[in-house]
Amino acid sequence: MNSWANIKTIAKRELGAYFTSPVAYVFIVIFLLLCGFFTFRLGQFFERNDASLLSFFVYHPWLFLFLVPAVGMRLWSEERRSGTIELLLTMPITAWQAIVGKFLASWLFLVLALALTFPLWISVNYLGNPDNGAIFCGYIGSALMAGAYLSIASMTSAMTRNQVIAFIVSVVICFFLILAGWQPVTTLLDSLGVVWLRNLVASLGVMTHFDAFQRGVIDARDVLFFLSLIGFALFSTGVIIRSRRAG
Repeated sequence: MNSWANIKTIAKRELGAYFTSPVAYVFIVIFLLLCGFFTFRLGQFFERNDASLLSFFVYHPWLFLFLVPAVGMRLWSEERRSGTIELLLTMPITAWQAIVGKFLASWLFLVLALALTFPLWISVNYLGNPDNGAIFCGYIGSALMAGAYLSIASMTSAMTRNQVIAFIVSVVICFFLILAGWQPVTTLLDSLGVVWLRNLVASLGVMTHFDAFQRGVIDARDVLFFLSLIGFALFSTGVIIRSRRAG
């Protein structure tokens, strides 16, 4: 019970820190503007003549590629740069509680930004009769994918006190996770005739597991993939922080 109280305290502290500066509001505005641009302009929402938010969700893996690492790059880099990480870890909390608390606060911030796209849902319901179940699944998948990207950003942030380096490394890792399940890449592997390699690479791609959510299907294997990725990245974050603390 005390562990959850510590996690809640850390999460509340971190979430409050986002909104004490204009950075959070700037991020949310940029995120909403880009969502509108990708949905209506690049996604050709009106030209599709289809009452759905497929044009909204299909670009999320690429949209999150830069925006989520921008949120997560400061999680531990800033603590290390300012020297407050030693103070944080000497408090009566474990490193794991601090990691989970900071991650949940940032994830909640991203979910809040995602929830603020509700005018798109209202618009598509006003213009037609969409499958709201599929839309709900799309939001669940987007939230899980954002959490996976964020956990990777947390891991890279723990590696260095330089936020720019943490941002670049996390973008590169997330980019490879996108490429692994991207159709042109899987098509190329199919042409090589190595089926097991194609299946292995595709199983590691976020595109492969996010596609079902876009179609309105919640598959336990896809949920497990994102949760496993989050767990592995946060575990790695803990290993990095404890190794640096011991050193």
